[in-house]
Amino acid sequence: MKIQQALISVSDKRGVLEFAQGLAAQGVKLLSTGGTAKMLRDAGLGVTEIADYTGFPEMLDGRVKTLHPKVHGGILARRDLPQHMATIARNNIATIDLVCVNLYPFRETVAKPDVTLEDAIENIDIGGPAMVRSAAKNYAGVAIVTDPTDYQPLLDEMKANGGALQLDTRFGLAKKAFVHTARYDSAIANWLTSLDEQDKPQQFPAAFQTAFDRVETLRYGENPHQQAAFYRDPVPTPGAIANYVQLQGKELSYNNIADSDAAWECVKTFAAPACVIVKHANPCGVAIDGKLLGAYEKAFKTDSTSAFGGIIAFNGTVDVDVVNAMNDRKHFVEVLIAPAFTPEAKALLASKQNLRVLEVPLERTYHGFEMKRVGGGLLLQTPDMFNVQPEHLKVVTQKAPTDAQLEDLLFAYRVAKFVKSNAIVFCGGGMTLGVGAGQMSRVDSTRIAAIKAQNAGLSLAGSCVASDAFFPFRDGVDVLAQAGATAVIQPGGSVRDEEVITAANEHGLAMVFTGARHFRH
Repeated sequence: MKIQQALISVSDKRGVLEFAQGLAAQGVKLLSTGGTAKMLRDAGLGVTEIADYTGFPEMLDGRVKTLHPKVHGGILARRDLPQHMATIARNNIATIDLVCVNLYPFRETVAKPDVTLEDAIENIDIGGPAMVRSAAKNYAGVAIVTDPTDYQPLLDEMKANGGALQLDTRFGLAKKAFVHTARYDSAIANWLTSLDEQDKPQQFPAAFQTAFDRVETLRYGENPHQQAAFYRDPVPTPGAIANYVQLQGKELSYNNIADSDAAWECVKTFAAPACVIVKHANPCGVAIDGKLLGAYEKAFKTDSTSAFGGIIAFNGTVDVDVVNAMNDRKHFVEVLIAPAFTPEAKALLASKQNLRVLEVPLERTYHGFEMKRVGGGLLLQTPDMFNVQPEHLKVVTQKAPTDAQLEDLLFAYRVAKFVKSNAIVFCGGGMTLGVGAGQMSRVDSTRIAAIKAQNAGLSLAGSCVASDAFFPFRDGVDVLAQAGATAVIQPGGSVRDEEVITAANEHGLAMVFTGARHFRH
């Protein structure tokens, strides 16, 4: 299908002048509207304004420009139906073979802190989506262009094909166009249904629409009999695992991506050089140190058995010393994640052809909502961005923690935030010593954490302990004290807090309350 006439009407004008120039150079007639037409005309291009083309002026402050039979008839007429072609010819309507449209900046408008309902309403595009949908519906005869990154490839294809675009190309553009309008309408629906009675936007819309772009189809899901795919948010969250660049290794699996997310979200919360080793969504070793090498050695020591086949994340540039330390321990790793790797480290890692190596920009930002699908519904929540600071702590025992204990308590509580509930974390010297995760009983998590430390040959004498939620009974405190712990951090809030505090005093423990729970399911 040869392109003979194009309609260009864009809000985002990036690259559109060069696109129009490329079309004109191939003999394409140009139609345009308002500001776009002025820009093209000022650049010396021959362009017909829509008002002149239709014989009707733009009206109602620009609300009505392209809503006219000469526009939509020229777009929607089926070229393969003689009666359609006869109808538009009888009404002096020429075909429009390419429509280049993107829409009013609604998302950008409502993102402004002082946006009003009136501002938002005026940035709801009507004519634009109508043209996009018309052209996409009639892709058999019309090319619809909504993405500036398509401009040059389309010009190249036209040049190579005598001014024509292939059917497969037009169909691909149509699919992209319907996604474009669907997301535009979703943004409008989400914002409008979030307004309260005073027209002020609230956090959760009454009707929630979302969309993601498929990155790849995975070999299988959590298990081989399940099918799976990985999708990325169309508006990237800086620093999120979805922004990874894979440097080498096998393709990522469903479990690889899920565990990588857990490791990355944990490691990027630390300011000091840190290493996080995750196995089955739980940290099995976490440490901070003056250098990444020291952090890795300490994290690996926590639970070298569980670390086998795990995911490792660092929050700094990985060098050859770290890679050599992994090799010396014959540490089999599924995925290695860091913001950067030195050239020497990359060369050394290249010998491990199956090892998946990911680079992810280190930015400590959070996405808008966490989502969890349940049968017939969806749970939304804001991300757990709260990190306990010293000023949040309340000493509730006769003994207060020392400065060194305070550092370890805050470290342990940061780790516990990323351990599946019920979570108990023993630590000391900036490293985890034992992690108890995902048990139905908190005292069982405490026992498991102590057993983990014993299996690793690590002493818990003088250790600090974090609990992600309150101790419902004193038994958990009894177990951790018997294991050698001397300080505890927990949210508090149990009806038996006094009983638990009494137990801590009996054992000579220092205990602090945070007032903030960190359940993770």
